[in-house]
Amino acid sequence: MREVFSSSTLKIEQPRRGPIAKSRYKVLDGDGTLLAIAGETSEKGRGEAFRQVFPGKSDLDARAVLLTTPDGEPLLVIDKRRGREITEVREPEGDIIGTFVTERVGRRYVIRDGADAVIGAVAVDLPRNNFEVADAGGGKVAHVRKKWAGLATHLLTTADKYSAEIYDPVPEPLRTIAAVTAIVMDLNLHESKEIT
Repeated sequence: MREVFSSSTLKIEQPRRGPIAKSRYKVLDGDGTLLAIAGETSEKGRGEAFRQVFPGKSDLDARAVLLTTPDGEPLLVIDKRRGREITEVREPEGDIIGTFVTERVGRRYVIRDGADAVIGAVAVDLPRNNFEVADAGGGKVAHVRKKWAGLATHLLTTADKYSAEIYDPVPEPLRTIAAVTAIVMDLNLHESKEIT
């Protein structure tokens, strides 16, 4: 387990940002202590940045965020490939820890380890606010919930807040994957708001 994610209760927050800013996240423990921060790794050209402001911004765009300690030590890279099929969670050196593979867009994702073996799945509710993480046998290992922040915040900003409860003990690498599920689901399902 990544020591930084040892808490069984996590809060993942995406601060409000301007329309052409990069994706950013804060990971806190249940007491509000900052554990990690994540920021988008790729530089966007001006045209691509403005394209995200206007209707038509797509959840098909590739995005990657680097998760670091508050001191800047790299922890993980979460890499959503172009399209809706695959999101990889990697070590900073490039080794794959796990992969979210779309089985049903917006509804179900299969989790594979670095050797491509199925180790779990994520089931998504209809409003895309609750994410149940299960192991390969179907046993629940975590529940991630997107909190409702009000209509204006939901429609006009990218400010999202998630809570994650992990039902320890959960073996690695599924434990680390469960801890970053909120960021993966946000990149896949909620970062395509048409007005940011």
